[in-house]
Amino acid sequence: MRLLRLLPFVPLALHGQNLLDPLVTTASRIEDAETDVPYTVERIDRDFIGQNTRRTLPDVFQFTPGVLVQKTANGHGSPFVRGFSGRQNLLMVDGVRINNSSWRGGPVQYWNTIDPYSIDRIELVKSQGSVLFGSDAIGGTVNAFTRSSGFQDEADGAFFSHGAAYYEYRGNGDDSHIGRIESSFGIGGKYGVMFGVTAKDYGDVRDSGVGLMRGTGYPEQDLDFRFDMALNAQTTLTLVHQQVNQDNVSRWHSTVFNPGWQHSGHVTAPGTWLARTYDQERSLTYARLEQVNDDGSFIKRWNATVSYQTTRDSEAQYRSATDRRYQISEVDTVGFDLSFESPLGDGDLIYGLDYYQDTVESEGYRKRGAAALLYDPTFRPLADDSTYDLFGAFTQYVWKPVDAFELTAGARYTYAAAELGRYYDTTARAAVYGADRSWDNVVGSLRGVYRLNECWSLYGGASQAFRAPNLDDLSGNLTARSGVAATGSADVDPEEYLTYEIGTRHTTDNTSFNLTAFYTDIDDLIVAVPTTAGGATTVATNGRDGYVYGVELEGAWRFHPQWTLSGFAAWQDGRTETSAFIGGPVVDEPGSRLLPLTGSVALRWTAPSEKFWIEGRFLSAAEEDRLSASDRADNQRIPSLGTPGYMVYMLHGGWQATDHLELTAGLENISDEDYRNHGSGQNEAGFNMIFGAKVHW
Repeated sequence: MRLLRLLPFVPLALHGQNLLDPLVTTASRIEDAETDVPYTVERIDRDFIGQNTRRTLPDVFQFTPGVLVQKTANGHGSPFVRGFSGRQNLLMVDGVRINNSSWRGGPVQYWNTIDPYSIDRIELVKSQGSVLFGSDAIGGTVNAFTRSSGFQDEADGAFFSHGAAYYEYRGNGDDSHIGRIESSFGIGGKYGVMFGVTAKDYGDVRDSGVGLMRGTGYPEQDLDFRFDMALNAQTTLTLVHQQVNQDNVSRWHSTVFNPGWQHSGHVTAPGTWLARTYDQERSLTYARLEQVNDDGSFIKRWNATVSYQTTRDSEAQYRSATDRRYQISEVDTVGFDLSFESPLGDGDLIYGLDYYQDTVESEGYRKRGAAALLYDPTFRPLADDSTYDLFGAFTQYVWKPVDAFELTAGARYTYAAAELGRYYDTTARAAVYGADRSWDNVVGSLRGVYRLNECWSLYGGASQAFRAPNLDDLSGNLTARSGVAATGSADVDPEEYLTYEIGTRHTTDNTSFNLTAFYTDIDDLIVAVPTTAGGATTVATNGRDGYVYGVELEGAWRFHPQWTLSGFAAWQDGRTETSAFIGGPVVDEPGSRLLPLTGSVALRWTAPSEKFWIEGRFLSAAEEDRLSASDRADNQRIPSLGTPGYMVYMLHGGWQATDHLELTAGLENISDEDYRNHGSGQNEAGFNMIFGAKVHW
């Protein structure tokens, strides 16, 4: 696709249909208006998720400027935020870190283990840096807020009870079905309970180029529970538990069901393995105590959170009839977070500390021919019987000397320590036990906002970020990309980043506009470098320096009480200096999986009664042929000449049929475009019909 097809639509924007100025908390750990924070923030609420039929958490960001939604598989999704993915982005639920020390380099599947149907809203803070939430917050910090009963909005002292049942049908391929039932009850002003169960049965995906992609369907079951109680007028206790279980998620591009893909001279290689499937389980439980005091108090607000998480990954690789391999890892994480807000002079001081500890068990097995399945330590995905500790202490001061100007300055101290248990040393070709590493670091951030008038503001600044090596960096033993053996190294050092950003916002009752530019400097990025020239085995090393920069534009215009036009455009570029192989020359090349020029436009009509709405939109991306050496080697996912551009059209609508019944419908990829997102392991669905019904009581 030629870039000229996108240029006429660049001045438009798409993402926010709500033109009000909502409050956000992730940008500063305190509630603040979105237009008052010195960062680029995206706030996505549950209405947007439901009306646009976003079935997974990664899909939620499909219409967000600066984000590339990569999907290795139908059940895997890993957003690239400003050029970074996986463990270079920080994922949280209600402020609790989901990232743990087992996350590998590049795209990961864990973002897909958060059920979007249980989420009230999502906040994405781009290029926030590591001051407030610690290691990994480089490309973006995502905070998914769970749904609550809303007991504080109910009549004081009165019992309340609400419920809803939802069903969604997707007609593409072998059909998909999603069902959810939820209930909330309690006593207004005193306590409330929210409980929900979601069941999903995704069928195999079909597109116009490859046809039916066998094995891409999978089942999923989700459970979420939340209890809130007002202990007194100032103090609230919150208990949350959520579980996710996914079975038989196929990494389709590796398998014989992938025949390869050809599109206008762009070619991907077919898969060769008989099967490659994942079972994924995740749970999170936390308790939080929060108190909000009078403005004159020394401590205006504080909260303390204790959390416990479990993650279990199981991968089965049927490489041939005589070679079957299995990898299992279990990570238990305990966490503690304590934060305070105190008024100080002409501003507010936010300070606190957090601590997380991972305990890891891992196993590897192999079956050769008719032989029995045997334990094989060479196939452990990472070091068994290991621990990883991450501690941080932070402070941030928000200074408001005058109404028109606000300056935010902060710093964090981080200490990380890894104690490796049993792992396979690829250099010594032997199983070894025990290796200890530790690191500490101090990062800072300086940001500001200047309000030109009631509508216009300028914001920007510089933020440092830091990522300590995790257990995968130190001892990982996985199959990555299109069949490359990726191994860890106990000799790696931390990654460091520095981001500069400048932007402007314009907001009125009927318009919103945001334009931002950023530049991120990258030092000592840990990457998988081939052990020999052209080799298929890689080892982790601090083998890449570079930079990435980009421009993002979004906005919305309500030009009539019933009509809203919105859209976005974004573009990125970057270069890296990467070791060609261990001990080899340094190669200057494009950054990996850069976002192509991407744009989208939506037009929405809402009936005067607000009981009916309809929205049409298109999403377009230019061809992406800026490829690194690792991109070119990933030939089952990235075509030989780069990923072709595309333009897809969709139509969604909804009708509030009665006070208790809501109906929705959607047509996606109306032109049945044959396409995939850059770096993905399979094509997106072809023409798709979606129908949904929700009953409230």
